[in-house]
Amino acid sequence: MMEVGIMVKSNIKNLTYEELERLLVDKGFPRYRANQIFKWIYKDVEEFEDMNNLPKDIINYLNDNFYIGIARVIDKQQSKDGTIKYLLGLEDNNAVECVLMKYKHGYSICISSQVGCRMNCSFCASTEGGLVRNLRSGEMIEEIMAVERESGIKISNIVIMGIGEPFDNYDEVMKFLRTINHRDGINIGMRHITISTSGLVPAIYKFADENLQCNLAISLHSAKDEIRNKLMPINRKYNIAELMKACDYYIEKTNRRITFEYALIDGINDSKEDAKALSRLLKGKLCHINLIPINPVKGNEYKRSELNSIKEFMKIIKDNGIPVTLRRELGTDIEGACGQLRKSYLNDSVN
Repeated sequence: MMEVGIMVKSNIKNLTYEELERLLVDKGFPRYRANQIFKWIYKDVEEFEDMNNLPKDIINYLNDNFYIGIARVIDKQQSKDGTIKYLLGLEDNNAVECVLMKYKHGYSICISSQVGCRMNCSFCASTEGGLVRNLRSGEMIEEIMAVERESGIKISNIVIMGIGEPFDNYDEVMKFLRTINHRDGINIGMRHITISTSGLVPAIYKFADENLQCNLAISLHSAKDEIRNKLMPINRKYNIAELMKACDYYIEKTNRRITFEYALIDGINDSKEDAKALSRLLKGKLCHINLIPINPVKGNEYKRSELNSIKEFMKIIKDNGIPVTLRRELGTDIEGACGQLRKSYLNDSVN
């Protein structure tokens, strides 16, 4: 028998500014109150009573219908290079990881967009056990706020490259982008945000039409369908030719450069012929290639390419006039590097 009279409250951080404004106006409150509430939320107050310029009737309405979601820092590990990996507890007994990295230009955070992942890329720890659920926009925002709160530093750059496939959680990620970018919120510029996708072609077209100024990265890892099919099962649904058509559309629509991520795996995708195939595929495109020596992941036998192979690979790409860099390694010793993040479940060992 269904219980009557139990009101389910929701996390107010899941609302965009526009949604909050519409909601308050619909309830008969003045429009400007939305701006006051929004500013308080992202000043990181913990209770609605702390919003001291709001009248009692609004405070009561907020308390009756919402709460201010705050993630718990369950654990953190610091690398010898200064990178910090955080384990954040979610309300449903799940947890996700995010990583704080220091660069010359400031602090960047790599956040998760899902609990688990269904893409099943063979080199990635995040996909183990499949997808549990999507993160809400407020939970993604709280990854940033929780780390800033705990560390006392200001984050200036965001990469959505942690656990999950961002475009498999498209609507919530778009809400996250608009909230995090809002001038009265955390106010991080779109140009300081990067989204990485494994190649969900329909979402790339859709994202191009959003005409946002944030950066797009494509996890490519091979220019050959037969290799990419094994590394990334999504390629069996959207092959490289289809992916490139979507990328061309994105570049034409936005005039923005795409970064192609390429994990170098010894004996799999790091030969001279692989480099030539990659050069043929991307030559003439508005793009940049980011080479990533594969990071060790428990459960697979992939090994990173030898240094000589990496140098030869880079030289071939450079000789074809394509901008290329070798990603700086951060956090490998704490399993906080690319491909190493895992979903977790809260239990007695982490509570």
